Amino acid sequence: MSAAELPSLSTDQVAAFVQVARLGSLRAAAESLFISEQGLRSRLLALEHRLGVELYRKSRGLRRRTPLTPQGEEFLPHAAAFLDRAVELCELFREHQGPQVVQVVASQYLIAYVLIQAVQRFHAAFPQIHVRLSARTEREIETALLSSLEFSFGVAAPYESSPELEYRHLFSMDWSLITPPSHRLAKRRVIKLADIIQHPLIVYERGSTGRQHVVEAFQQRGLAPHVEIEATNTDLIVRMVEAGLGVALVPLHASGAVTRGRRVAIRSLGRQVRPIHSGILWRRGERLSTASQRLLEFLGAKPTSDEPAPAKPAAAS
Repeated sequence: MSAAELPSLSTDQVAAFVQVARLGSLRAAAESLFISEQGLRSRLLALEHRLGVELYRKSRGLRRRTPLTPQGEEFLPHAAAFLDRAVELCELFREHQGPQVVQVVASQYLIAYVLIQAVQRFHAAFPQIHVRLSARTEREIETALLSSLEFSFGVAAPYESSPELEYRHLFSMDWSLITPPSHRLAKRRVIKLADIIQHPLIVYERGSTGRQHVVEAFQQRGLAPHVEIEATNTDLIVRMVEAGLGVALVPLHASGAVTRGRRVAIRSLGRQVRPIHSGILWRRGERLSTASQRLLEFLGAKPTSDEPAPAKPAAAS
């Protein structure tokens, strides 16, 4: 085929199609690409005209698993590969031309206690790669990755395993009880959940997976804790315990950074509460840029996890 005979396909058209396939609706796809629905339709119609087939269903009716036609389903993996190749071509000489940017969306907990120091060391090793961190809740991280191409990948303990996202395990955190230093539970060597229910408990807010893990652990033992306060993040919970407002169950990173310098006592709960698994999330089937791959390797993400991701990995908020 000569150059004159090649079909005129644009990355804008193909990206519009891929987003419709991922998000399931024209409205959501248009919002993720920051264009109008009419603009999105125009791109899709132009793409269909070039290919000579119908890629998605125009008529409204029963809600289907996917808006794609059989031809659209067949075209989807090729479209994703086309976009990946376009990214590779754009980055071919970028490493030699100037700074590269990797946009990462992560939970506040992981940014504060893991990523800040890691990115600082990464910048020293790769000064030509700039890493931009954006904080979101666990659920917002998955939504951000699926609804926009802005972020290269996420670092989180996902609330649920989305079939549209790949997950690479980084580390797990076990739970501990934290109390004021003078609290009577601080004097015990072994703590059971039954020992905690009579004391005011500070927990994560409703809808967070940290709370889900704690509530699940008590329910499995037929226990009803006395919830005194709900908080949005671990740092706030530690401050509340330090102020004597109650006791709390929190997952603690091995670095000890979460409680360092705080006047609290720490007692391990072993595996009485399901561990928190944290790792890397990115869009399934998408090829990461060279800069993103370097950052992943630096963070310790492995091509295949030695420890399989749990059925419902969860977060500490």
